[in-house]
Amino acid sequence: MKQKTHKAVSKRIKVTKNGKVIKRKAGQDHFNSRETGKVRRNKRSDVKLGKQVKKAIKTFLPYSK
Repeated sequence: MKQKTHKAVSKRIKVTKNGKVIKRKAGQDHFNSRETGKVRRNKRSDVKLGKQVKKAIKTFLPYSK
């Protein structure tokens, strides 16, 4: 049988052309006014995930490299 894509993971994680796994930083929804400016700026950037996570993502996303 063909493996189905895990929709929750596919909405949160992007696999780039070269196989890098990228996600958004957590905790951006609310209560950001009390954070320092530095923390707020850092939350806007994406995070590159490591090799072990990449291995696990392969099981959820059949189209990833």
